[in-house]
This record gives sequence, structure tokens and C-alpha cells, in this order.
Amino acid sequence: MVTSGPKWPTVANVQRFDVRLQQLLDAMLSIASDLSLPTVLQRIIDSACKLVDARYGALGVVDEHGQLTDLVTSGVDHETHDAVGRLPEFKGILGVLLKDPKPVRLRDLSEHPLAQGFPAGHPQMTSFLGVPIRGREAVGSLYLADKESGDEFSVEDERLAVTLAAASGVAIDNARLQSGLEHLAVLEDRERIARELHDKVIQRLFAAGMTLQTTLQFAGRAEVASRITQAVEEIDETIRDIRRTIFALEARSRRGVRVDIFAHVDAARELLGFTPELRLEGPIDSAVPEKTADHLLATLHEALSNVAQHAGASKVDVVVEARDELLLVVADDGAGVPDPIEPGQGLRNMERRALELGGRASVRPGEGAGTVVEWRVPLG
Repeated sequence: MVTSGPKWPTVANVQRFDVRLQQLLDAMLSIASDLSLPTVLQRIIDSACKLVDARYGALGVVDEHGQLTDLVTSGVDHETHDAVGRLPEFKGILGVLLKDPKPVRLRDLSEHPLAQGFPAGHPQMTSFLGVPIRGREAVGSLYLADKESGDEFSVEDERLAVTLAAASGVAIDNARLQSGLEHLAVLEDRERIARELHDKVIQRLFAAGMTLQTTLQFAGRAEVASRITQAVEEIDETIRDIRRTIFALEARSRRGVRVDIFAHVDAARELLGFTPELRLEGPIDSAVPEKTADHLLATLHEALSNVAQHAGASKVDVVVEARDELLLVVADDGAGVPDPIEPGQGLRNMERRALELGGRASVRPGEGAGTVVEWRVPLG
């Protein structure tokens, strides 16, 4: 009796497997070679279509709420894309992979009971292969349709697509991380520019303006005095422009506590007739909790309003420092405080806000003239 031995793979099959393995490695290298998220997504779907010989492909990425955040396609020309108009809905067969992240392989997509969610004008498709994408943060799916070299996608196609999807999850996570790091670098750069504009440029311009104002009393000719006055006004306008630039830089970076402080100080100009001087110290955006920030901004508004209503001041300095504690100082050169001090509703509100956070508030006469409001609360 002659028994048949194990079936050894033919040379053609081995060569074919080597070719496909090389295609898979090429695809994985391709998607890992660029850290731009849009490029990574497009390379993934283009590589997937080439790897399993699919005419059409789509890659959908969703957020933690299941909402589509990115969708890229392959094999769909511009005319068809424009004719389709809206994006497909991720329900039916398209939503299966999100709810039950397992590969789906169909000979004829139209015969599946869940074949829905495609908009009008969408290309007609037959064979279908869908595989989930899972990374540390990334959640999405690869959708491949119309096997061009056969009637349906094979088990081998499925395995290759699953392997590529696993690498894709890592690539998408890396691209998002890189994007976040680049965004953080931009934010830090904008904050650095804003700090330098405020701490160096504005202070120098302010000093120059004060020097010119002091010189004004020694100007004998009316023409010279007029030119000095005009120069001072131009310096003031330049300072306001720089402040608006600082505000824009901060606002584009993020809506943080610093931005809100700038906004309150800038808004006080309408009430005071001039812009208060502002100094910010310490990691205000990262160290000040939201609740504390709300009380800080309300107190700042209250203090500036009091100056505008009662002090008759020509100069106001605002200091906000975030160290072991959060310190707000609002100092003016106005009429000063009555003796004894009779706390009004504004001061009582400041004290109440400080006490609620375990801190304290005080009002005292300034050096020479005016009033100093101090508001301190613990951080951490």
C-alpha cells in the first residue's frame, strides 16, 4: 500500500508568497515613513488596495464617541466623489466593524442583510473585505471592495489586511503623537514670543514714553512740545497694537487663563481711559485650576471696576503670580483709601472669593498715594 506524504508547497506558491510578503513589508515601511497624519492615512488605504488587489478602498477613523473624524478613499475619481456628495453613514455593514471588531469577508456585498449606509451615486461593489484598526488611541476600519484578480478576497488576503491594519494602528497613534508634539512646540513658541513682547518691548516703549513726557516740560517752543506729544501718542498706540498682538498669539495657542487676564485688562481701558500695566509670572495656565481661575478673573474685574469708579487714577499696575500660591495685586495711584476703611460690596466679594479657596484678601494704602489690593489663594 502506498501512502501519500504531506503536500509540499510548489515553487510557484513559494515565490508568490515571497512576493506578497515583500509587498506587505513595503506597505508597512511606507506607512511608517511619514509622520503627517493625512499622508499616513492615504498611504495606508493605497497600500491596502495594492496589497489585496482591491479596486476600491476606504479608511475611516472615529473618536471616542463613535463620530467619524477622518475618512480617506482610494480608487474613487473626483467626478464620482463629487457625485456622491455626502460621506457614507457608519451603520449597516460599515458599522459592524466598529461594534464587533472582527474581519468581515463577503463574496457579494449586496446580498448581505446589513448592506446599507451608502449614499446615492456610490459605486456599485461586489466582493468586500473589512478589517478593524486598533491602536492605543486609534479606532477605525479598513474597507476594501471589488477584488480585481478574482471573484472574492481570499483567506490570505484577509490575513495580510489584518497584519497591515495592526501596523496601521501604531502608525496612526505615532502620527497623532507627533502632531500633538508639534502643536505643543508651536504653543510654547507663541507663549515665548508673547512673553518677550510684553516683558521687553512694551516695557522699553513705556519707558521711552515716560522719558518723553518728562522732557515735555522743558520744551520751550510750541512746535517741539507738539511733536513730543505726538510721539508719546504714537508710542501709546504702538503699545496697544502690541498688546492686541499678544492677545492674538495667546488666543490662537489656546484659551487659557493668561488670555482671559489679558482680555480683562484690555477691556478695562474703556473704563479707565488708559491701559493698565500687566505683569504675569509663573505657570499660570497649567498651575491654576478652573475654579480658582474663575474667582481670580472675577476678583480682577471687581478690582479694576473699583478703580475706575472711585479712585480717579492715572496709572494702574496689575500683577498675577503663580508660585506656591496664586497672587493678584492691583495697585493704583488714585485718591487712596478712606481712614478707617469701610469695605463696600466689591471688597466683600473679593474677601468671600479668597476665603472660599482658603486664602485672604486685603486693601492698603499705596506708597505715596493710591490703593493696593492683594488677593492670595493657595495652589495645589
